Amino acid sequence: MILEGLVTSLNSDQQPHLAPMGPLVDSPEFTHFLLRPFNTSTTYQNLRRHREGVLHITDDVLTLAKAAVGEPIRAQYLPAQVVRGFVLTSTCRYLEFRITEIDDSQERVTMRAEIVARGTLRDFFGLNRAKHAIVEAAILATRIHLLDPNEIAKEYQKLRILVEKTGGPQELEAMAFLENYLHTKGRTV
Repeated sequence: MILEGLVTSLNSDQQPHLAPMGPLVDSPEFTHFLLRPFNTSTTYQNLRRHREGVLHITDDVLTLAKAAVGEPIRAQYLPAQVVRGFVLTSTCRYLEFRITEIDDSQERVTMRAEIVARGTLRDFFGLNRAKHAIVEAAILATRIHLLDPNEIAKEYQKLRILVEKTGGPQELEAMAFLENYLHTKGRTV
């Protein structure tokens, strides 16, 4: 099962790098997981150099949308408890991890991570169709170099309906942000 989340890793200047990541987990009670970053990504470079990070499980879809397309985020962080790293303060829960194995023989690297500490900062909002629509829209935004931007725009029209019906201000802002990103970067007609 893929769990959508955000990962913080340490840049070479010891500052946090935030990126969306969908690790593979085997159950809701998982003690380890697999990350699969591309070998060109900053997250991969950071975790290869410093094999510790933090996985954030959150319902903050605006931060997830912005992180997905590399938009600078003014996030607040706390120091992690066990690893050298940072915890995003807007997260629901977080999992501090250490990388125990790396297979970088493919373009999509496999990194096995062991959880070494867990924490909860706030309750998870719950299931919401608008939040899920933003996750899908953010994933599509990361693929504008692979897919026809006009096809993505058609999908966005469908996703916008869900956001307008079931979302709040954060989801509406995230959808508008992603639509603007697509229009600017994807050059839709």
